[in-house]
Amino acid sequence: MKKYLNIKEASKLVGLKEHVIRYWDSIDPKTNKLRVEGISTKTKAGTRYFNKDNISKLQNLKDLIYEEGNLKKPSIKIADKLISSKNSRSYENKPITINVEKKSKNIEKIHQILKKMKNLVN
Repeated sequence: MKKYLNIKEASKLVGLKEHVIRYWDSIDPKTNKLRVEGISTKTKAGTRYFNKDNISKLQNLKDLIYEEGNLKKPSIKIADKLISSKNSRSYENKPITINVEKKSKNIEKIHQILKKMKNLVN
């Protein structure tokens, strides 16, 4: 694999459309901050290039937001925080063991949070 890929190559490798990557890598007009940090490496002219770490982050973000091609509908900010946290970095290198009861409680909490977020939007 080349050291840096262009957006078309990264798009094919990860299985995302180019406009989705551009959106994730763009500045949110409400906050004037990048939607997701560290997705690409940009030249001074603004051309996006993707190294191995960028590709890994894109793949992790895709896995968090999409499930078998269907949108899971979590916030992109939540997904970014999960990827950026120290826990997710150690997650890639270590096996995780969670008892089923604790996992189901966490899933229930996530569903409650998402339901509250949905009610706030509506």
